[in-house]
Amino acid sequence: MPPEPAPTPSRRAVSPLDHRLEAATGHDIDTLWAYRDRGVLDEQHAQLVDRHRKLAKTQTGVIFHLRLLNRLSSGEFDVDGALFTRIDRTVDQLEEAADARDAVARDVLAALEPIEAAAASVAPDAQQLSTDDPAALLAIAGGAKLYEHLLTGRMSVAAASGTRIPHTKLRRLEDAGLVAQDTGHPVPAGQPVALTDAGRAALFAARRAPTTQTPKVPARPGTSPSTPAQRR
Repeated sequence: MPPEPAPTPSRRAVSPLDHRLEAATGHDIDTLWAYRDRGVLDEQHAQLVDRHRKLAKTQTGVIFHLRLLNRLSSGEFDVDGALFTRIDRTVDQLEEAADARDAVARDVLAALEPIEAAAASVAPDAQQLSTDDPAALLAIAGGAKLYEHLLTGRMSVAAASGTRIPHTKLRRLEDAGLVAQDTGHPVPAGQPVALTDAGRAALFAARRAPTTQTPKVPARPGTSPSTPAQRR
């Protein structure tokens, strides 16, 4: 018999809970994973994404064994004792993979339900950000340091992405409690600047896409979009 196919590597597997994560957070799964890697998420959302990653991994195992079972029953192989043995073994492995996935799914739900409840409740007034604040916060989330120019004495923040943030902008974000400096390091050598939990929450909320949109009714041919349709 040909060897069993190896599982195909993928960025993530679609899990039954993906749509609930996206609805509760306002972000698609790939964006949530990217924000986790960049340190943008607060502790609650970071824990949710970590558990979802485990769920995606276990879902990959379920898909692999399910596809193998479909292949074994496709008629490609001779119907003999060896085939029955492989089918029995694959069914057992599929059941184990499904049990592992369901256990991780319960952990995801435990982290997701409080976030869903918070999203459904009346949200408090969010930290007001100017139009360019989210870009500055996102740059700082990727790693940033405050430097003082040796000749001019002017200070600015240099982000790992190459973005330069004025010192006045840093002070405003710091006064708002969105960023914090590591004063244990001297400024001339580079003083690390990082987002606070409030900064992560503000950035996450600012970049959150609307979860619902009012559907647009297409205009009838020969009418303008603002012209109401005539009832016959």
